[in-house]
Amino acid sequence: QVQLVESGGGLVQAGDSLRLSCAASGLAFRNVDMYNMGWFRQTPGKERKFVVAITGRGGSTFCADSVTGRFTISRDNAKNMVYLQMNSLKPEDTAVYYCAAEYGVLRTTSRYWGYWGQGTQVTVSS
Repeated sequence: QVQLVESGGGLVQAGDSLRLSCAASGLAFRNVDMYNMGWFRQTPGKERKFVVAITGRGGSTFCADSVTGRFTISRDNAKNMVYLQMNSLKPEDTAVYYCAAEYGVLRTTSRYWGYWGQGTQVTVSS
C-alpha cells in the first residue's frame, strides 16, 4: 500500500516562496520511478484541481497555466521524495495541497490518480 505524507505548508505573504515535500512509502514504491507524481490543490466547496506533475523518471513535467513560471515540481527517487517549489505566491494560491501518485499514463484529472496524501494547508495573505 502506497502512503504519501505532505509537509511544508503554512502561512506566507504574497510574493513569498514555499517548498512542499511529499514522502512516499509502501511496498509498491520499490519501483518508485514507475509512478507519476503530482500535486493538486483544493479550496472549500471546489473540486480538487491539478497543479503540476512529473513523470516517473522525471523526464517530463506538466503545469497548470495558473502556476506556470512560478511553481516547479521535482523528485528524488533515491529518497522517495517529491517536492513542489512555489515562488511568487499569490492569495489565489491559498488551498489545501495534496500529493498524488499514479502508475501509467499521466493525466491531469484527479479521478485518475489512485494514491493521495492527507494534504497540507497553504495560506497566502495579501
